[in-house]
Amino acid sequence: MYWKLSTALFASTLTLAAAAAAGPVRPEITGISHLAVYTSNAAATEHYYRDIIGAAKESDPENPAGVRYALSATQFVEVLPLPAGAGINRLDHTAWNVTSAEGMRKYLAAKGWKTPAAVTKGSDGSQWFEVQDPEMNKVEFVQPSAHAKAPNAPNAIGTHIIHVGFMVHSRAAEDTFYRDLLGFKPYWFGGMQEGKLDWVSQQVPNGHDWLEYMLTSGPSGSGIPANMTLHALGVLDHLSIGVVSVPDAYKKLEAENRLTGVHDKEPKIGKDGKWQFNLYDPDEIRLELMNFHASEKPCCSPFTAADPDK
Repeated sequence: MYWKLSTALFASTLTLAAAAAAGPVRPEITGISHLAVYTSNAAATEHYYRDIIGAAKESDPENPAGVRYALSATQFVEVLPLPAGAGINRLDHTAWNVTSAEGMRKYLAAKGWKTPAAVTKGSDGSQWFEVQDPEMNKVEFVQPSAHAKAPNAPNAIGTHIIHVGFMVHSRAAEDTFYRDLLGFKPYWFGGMQEGKLDWVSQQVPNGHDWLEYMLTSGPSGSGIPANMTLHALGVLDHLSIGVVSVPDAYKKLEAENRLTGVHDKEPKIGKDGKWQFNLYDPDEIRLELMNFHASEKPCCSPFTAADPDK
């Protein structure tokens, strides 16, 4: 009996030592929090997100100069004033919901990633911090307020941001952060032409929302290509709202005379087999309405994880 007890204690000690050596455990990354974009015309941007998209305008606990356009209790578009010297860039950061902002900060710091000394706490009870990914894109991790309430947005064309995407030069470089460190999992990849990879989609480790690498040429971290236009960059830096039926959502927008800005002529089925319809805010950031589920077989690769849903 003494030998068995000693063996058990020894095994327990080894387990605790191994856990301590491994460092902090990564908190769950449950989905998208928001996309933060710049505006050069606040009134026009408000009309777009509030009247066309149907989001609820709210104050911004993260930045008093900003505005939130909320679609649900924990998802929104954050709009910030266009800073001097921004050029054609209209993306400030992407943001992901986590179960513990402080836990994620400690986890990344333990892995050698540059992090702030502490999380920031908002007046609404939320917590967050910001880092940079390998290509110097700003990434924020948000612990939503425990008292977050659904916004008053009865006309929202959809309430679930299912993916965000941005320009990526090197899939391999970005994978060291999103795949290796954060645990994002493959979902789908494809391209406009056979044999050419344009899009790489991978879901958060503890949910079904996903990140889309919008691949472009040039070395990793080289920034915005000199010949890129505002519109072309806005196609890459985008968000997507999931709906049950894009054709029905399009008909609703059309019937309510809400299609007053820049948008596609009509819905279409994308390379992933899902219906989609693109609209653009006044600064050319693309918003893609997308079906939750594919209507046709996707090109290039099968889906390797479950679709998001309402």
